[in-house]
Amino acid sequence: MFSALSGIKVLDLSQYVPGPYATLMLADCGADVLKVEPPGGDPMRGFAPLDKDGVSRIYKAFNRNKKTITLNLKTDRGKAAFEGLLERADILLESFRPEVMARLGFSRARIAELNPRLLHCALTGYGQEGPLKDASGHDVNYMALMGGLAASGTGQRPVPAFPLVADHASAMHTVIALLAALLDRAKTGKGTFLDVSIAESVLPWQRMALAITEDAGEDIARTAHLLNGGAACYQVYETKDHAFVTLGALEEKFWKNFCEAVGRPDWTARQFEPTPQRALIGALQETFASATLAEWEERLRSVDCCFQTVTPLSALADHPQLRARGFLQAARQDGMAFTEILFPARANDAGPDARREWREVDVEAALDAWRP
Repeated sequence: MFSALSGIKVLDLSQYVPGPYATLMLADCGADVLKVEPPGGDPMRGFAPLDKDGVSRIYKAFNRNKKTITLNLKTDRGKAAFEGLLERADILLESFRPEVMARLGFSRARIAELNPRLLHCALTGYGQEGPLKDASGHDVNYMALMGGLAASGTGQRPVPAFPLVADHASAMHTVIALLAALLDRAKTGKGTFLDVSIAESVLPWQRMALAITEDAGEDIARTAHLLNGGAACYQVYETKDHAFVTLGALEEKFWKNFCEAVGRPDWTARQFEPTPQRALIGALQETFASATLAEWEERLRSVDCCFQTVTPLSALADHPQLRARGFLQAARQDGMAFTEILFPARANDAGPDARREWREVDVEAALDAWRP
């Protein structure tokens, strides 16, 4: 599986997170990804924390397994080089606002003329049409518009999500669409134009929320529903030593096991009291606050009740489950050590290969590498 896209050439004109994460996944599956950046580079290069060379560690993490060139598409020389790459590419992923590519001299018609088999994916904030098509935006805006913040957060206000949900969701939808288009091209021999909106990638994740809202005839209140903080059995609790744990005992058997383990079998029948279950939640808050994290882990380790601690990010690499699976690996980039997060799937029991370092190449070298 992880060499399935070997021989597929990808031109990546995208920036920040959504496009680069999509092409990282394509590269993980064997594609040859060439990232084309304007003079000055992807703005993500300047995001802290910076390595000793002044380039962002986040940027490097999203662009491993890729090569990068600098190309000024506003000059004749840059346009000519880009045309040469387009003619040899299988996939073009760009994240400009609508009409920008056309203003640069690369309309959809021109691109199709240069390469009729090309899969051209335009990954934009709000899509190719509509009143917001030219509007600016980032993850928090996309989540706000498409319902991603409406039912999450505290009782007082929505809370921005981290990691960036819309950015990562749109990358996944982009990859799915491109893989489907590759299969279609194998049948028809023709290219495809794909219009993917970062904002609209949040919509498919609202199926449950919309179904609940439509059934109730009103919006879900934050911290009031079974799954967004309104139930005692599906909740985050603080321990005596100010660590956090989660309980996800939605099934009656798991809730019963938990109640018996903490010596409160009388709570068993209260699992599905009307939400928000403020009294029952308060009782569990007092219970969890009576012991330390280590004590709770010891007490509930062997209890089948959907209990897990909130793992600090700094402790992820040392978690025994993650060590057993092997998707977090120690890696180096430009002599700097960091934790690599590999493609989280195995194929025939084999995991993905370690990624290569991100590196910059000159335009002529990139053209030569892609010569038929």
